[in-house]
Amino acid sequence: MDKLRTTNYLLLIIVIPIVFYLLKTLSFIFVPLVFSMFIALLFLPLMRFLKRRGVHKIISICIVLLIIILGTKLGIELVKLSSKQIMESDSSFLLKAQTKVNDLVYEVESVFGTDAIKKDNAKLSRFLNKEAIFKNFGNTLSVVSKALTALLMTVFFVVLWLAESINIENLLNKTLLKKRHQSIKTFIKIENDLIKFIKVKVLVSFLTGVFTGLACYFFDVSFPIFWGLFAFLINFVQMVGSFITVILLSIFAFVELEASSTLLFFIIAIAGTQVLYGSILEPVFMGKSFSINVITVLVSLMFWGFIWGVPGLIMAIPITVFLKIIFEQFSSTREIAKLISA
Repeated sequence: MDKLRTTNYLLLIIVIPIVFYLLKTLSFIFVPLVFSMFIALLFLPLMRFLKRRGVHKIISICIVLLIIILGTKLGIELVKLSSKQIMESDSSFLLKAQTKVNDLVYEVESVFGTDAIKKDNAKLSRFLNKEAIFKNFGNTLSVVSKALTALLMTVFFVVLWLAESINIENLLNKTLLKKRHQSIKTFIKIENDLIKFIKVKVLVSFLTGVFTGLACYFFDVSFPIFWGLFAFLINFVQMVGSFITVILLSIFAFVELEASSTLLFFIIAIAGTQVLYGSILEPVFMGKSFSINVITVLVSLMFWGFIWGVPGLIMAIPITVFLKIIFEQFSSTREIAKLISA
């Protein structure tokens, strides 16, 4: 028995690194696959509703795809609008930025020396102009091509999930749980919890983006649409997204606004928005079913961020919730589920 257990441990030690390597190497397949699973779960209640109304499955899938396409188009239009706003802006912001940076550099002149300041100032002057900034965005065609490929693969997998060509319940029954009743019960819990998580996250992110954009508009900070859209998207990265929004917007506002009570109130407004929606309302909406401790959240973000980059950061918490529910089904892994819980 001990020899068998030792062999199993050794196999586990060998298999786990191979799995991680495959997840990272084949990320162009796994990222759309996992992301599409969450999208499909979100639309499953609509599919069931249409089925009860006697709508054919193919028509139901077409309706879901139409909703996804309209949502994608809306997002593209918002990006176009914010990009147009930035492109049409004059160079006043860049001039202000250069002036503020120069002022800060002069204040530390006695510490770093004049030569270092001139060198840094020359670098800043070279990069703080509109033409240089847009040239440094990289190969746009390559980025757009990769994004379109990922989008098409995601849509393809969504169709497979919704058409039940890929069936999570059957997969759980045949691989992990081996019991029909337990598989159905586990699948229902996974579906309900993940749908709840996605709905709450979308709602909270939407409200965060709207109020961030409104704060920029009322305090006369440039590009409110862009900052609202940025806050909405980055908020899907648990914990880290809120800090990034507050820090970047504070730096941006420091250039735009004078160092006075207006700047202070603006920073309080955007920080208060993040705290209200991210730290108060989101946990209330989520409830106890998503009681994952902070250490698990940070480890999950670091791990999936390393494996899949930005998509990994976005999907880290849903994947952790999925694994927690699976761990709760086995007596041997329930302790791990308890460690994950808050």
